[in-house]
Amino acid sequence: MTPPYYIIAMTKILVIDGYTLNPGDNPWTPLEKLGTLEVHDRTPVDSVVAVAADADIIITNKCPITAAAIEQLPQLKFIAVTATGYNIVDVAAAKKRGIPVSNVPEYGTRTVAQFAWALILELCHQVGRHAESVRAGDWARSPDFCYWLTPQLELAGKRLGLVGYGRIARQVGTIGAAFGMKILASGRPGAPPPPDSDVEWLTTDELFAAADIVSLHCPLTPENEQMVHARPLSRMQRHAFLVNTSRGGLVNERDLAIALTSGQIAGAAVDVVSREPIVAENPLLTAPNCLITPHMAWSSLAARQRLMQTTAENVAAFLSGKPIHVVNA
Repeated sequence: MTPPYYIIAMTKILVIDGYTLNPGDNPWTPLEKLGTLEVHDRTPVDSVVAVAADADIIITNKCPITAAAIEQLPQLKFIAVTATGYNIVDVAAAKKRGIPVSNVPEYGTRTVAQFAWALILELCHQVGRHAESVRAGDWARSPDFCYWLTPQLELAGKRLGLVGYGRIARQVGTIGAAFGMKILASGRPGAPPPPDSDVEWLTTDELFAAADIVSLHCPLTPENEQMVHARPLSRMQRHAFLVNTSRGGLVNERDLAIALTSGQIAGAAVDVVSREPIVAENPLLTAPNCLITPHMAWSSLAARQRLMQTTAENVAAFLSGKPIHVVNA
């Protein structure tokens, strides 16, 4: 699907926040073949209009493209999001202007699922804490041949609750089943049960009450914003863990911090927070038994290479007059 040369030569493609996709190990070569490419590592949101004034195509990852910006960019014809989530683009405003917005619907299923399990296993074993203890000399001073600072948890027979049951959640569930866990799942109200015969389909309230580990795998929508708040947290068992590799806005962070501090739940691990980068006032920073990583679950080189390739395919398809992966058709 190669666009005509005259279209490529006349097309300006602007990457407005390219550093996370390519910090130096993931070349822009597939996009360089499709037009005049200009890459900015970062762009403040209030500078988007000035930076993109002559762009035909904008490629963004997390830099917002607002309705106001779209109105002030008369040359803009296409927006490509280098992610699956596309809430950083005002898709309705783009549609009003006749501007397609395309995302990358699938690129990091195995990468994100693997990272979710890294978080779960760290909650179960706290390997990092024990390694630091050994380096600090605690093992050398120990009167015994071994020791452990935290309870070591076996997963076999435990219940893994998946809130949302898309590609990533199913992969997380497959790994959980390999550990001998019982897999529970919930979806949107009224959603049909999954075809998997070994998955128990519950309401979200039932899942929070039943699971030993709750893992969130939902897109953020107005309907589910802060869905994890004091009430569902109060339903969880005191030994249970909460894991979020999806979107920070799904969780009321103050309520989660209170649940951790009071011992209502045993621990949490989040790769996402409501405001990113995290702010010093985020209550999870001082909550006990809370692991926080910097929105990195998606970031393996293999996943970023797939992102790059699919984004190039999205741009090429648009230039050929047959856009794909359009989220605002």
